[in-house]
Amino acid sequence: QVQLVESGGGLVQAGGSLRLSCAASRNIFSISNLAWYRQAPGKQRELVAVMTAGGTTNYAASVKGRFTISRDNAKNMVYLQMNSLKPEDTAVYYCNLQDPSGSYWGQGTQVTVSS
Repeated sequence: QVQLVESGGGLVQAGGSLRLSCAASRNIFSISNLAWYRQAPGKQRELVAVMTAGGTTNYAASVKGRFTISRDNAKNMVYLQMNSLKPEDTAVYYCNLQDPSGSYWGQGTQVTVSS
């Protein structure tokens, strides 16, 4: 089992930036796929960014060029740098980790972008 804890959310003006962090309780990144999802009220959970164990990244079209997923294996951390934020980015953001033993989720962190 692994525990994930997100932080870094908050209220920001459109055009601003936030950096979300996800702390894992142990180092399993070498065999893990990492991802950020988001969910707005009344909407389905949406995949935002993914990084494979090998370091390959991919992004939802809506955030391509604005968001960057990264990891720090030594610190058991995964990050989501969010630039040029838009009101439609408002959602609860969740860190997700997948390894051979299962899929794990953090509790989420709220991001609110004001226009």
